[in-house]
Amino acid sequence: MLAWISRLRVTTAMATALALASCSGGDAPDGAQARTEFSIGWSIYAGWMPWPYAQQSGIVKKWADKYGLKINIVQINDYVESVNQYTAGKLDGVTVASMDALTIPAAGGKDTSAIIVGDYSNGNDGVVLKGGGGLAAIKGRTVYLAELSVSHYLLARGLETAKLSLTDVKTVNTSDADIVGAFASPSATAAVAWNPQLSEIATAPSAKLVFSSAQIPGEILDLLAVDTATLAANPNLGKALAGIWYETMDVMLRQDAEGAKARAAMAKLAGTTPETFEAQLKTTFLYGKPAAAVAATKAPALVAAMMRMRDFSFSKGLFGPGAPSADAVGMAFPGGKTLGNAQNVKLRFDNTYMQLAADGKL
Repeated sequence: MLAWISRLRVTTAMATALALASCSGGDAPDGAQARTEFSIGWSIYAGWMPWPYAQQSGIVKKWADKYGLKINIVQINDYVESVNQYTAGKLDGVTVASMDALTIPAAGGKDTSAIIVGDYSNGNDGVVLKGGGGLAAIKGRTVYLAELSVSHYLLARGLETAKLSLTDVKTVNTSDADIVGAFASPSATAAVAWNPQLSEIATAPSAKLVFSSAQIPGEILDLLAVDTATLAANPNLGKALAGIWYETMDVMLRQDAEGAKARAAMAKLAGTTPETFEAQLKTTFLYGKPAAAVAATKAPALVAAMMRMRDFSFSKGLFGPGAPSADAVGMAFPGGKTLGNAQNVKLRFDNTYMQLAADGKL
């Protein structure tokens, strides 16, 4: 799982204040134009590697051609930067974690639609301690993690299970690029990370995984998010993207030589070995069939998970100083369910295109 780090706090808060001041309505924004070329950003993560593979294998071109489009699948080396570029309007869509979709573009005032629920972290995020004992042994320790990220959220959820709170630990903001080195220090005894860094720090002497996202299944989602106005003006973009994703899923999840070849190609694109990539997929619950993803968006569990995430985000100031409550940023779900301010809906779980895929109508 990838997550944003603290250098975004100020810019996000400022954008949020402006968005709240504008009092924008709950309807999708106007102004987007019909066009034929689009850019979708991605960054390296096991659950997002189908996108560059689809580009490399010709699946992107196949579906883009079907709808008379050109779709550029753009690698952004830094996840933070990919979400920043999307929020700034330099990308039409981006691969993003559910919490980050809420706290960066949505909280920043950008109306965003999650049109593909690709997977949930099923062990890709975890808490690691050195020494004996379980999670309760974390009390009083200094924990290295990317503050105000999904890692921070995971820590809070884990502490709840041990009848502890964030006040029982001290956190040190540590980027994903630095966390392996930081945990290697003898003085470091606690860390929260996502794969592939999680797998590496868990191999440190006396290290033990004491809590993981597998214990909160379905909460930490990985999405494809698209600008809502762009999607409204160009619905064929949503159809093409859904077609690309599910055709790639069909190939990737095959348990034969063709499937193994596809996964090996994804591993190479991620800069890792097929063995490592396969291991990461084991802790990634992929919604391989569109009907399963549609069901996930309709389930009450999604609303409950996003409520937990928005409450955590608000408690950490991620909605900005102008946000009066956790309800400040509205979220919409299939079936007309709205969480938060219905007049300021900025994150929409839109299963329209997944449903078309499930019905064979793309």
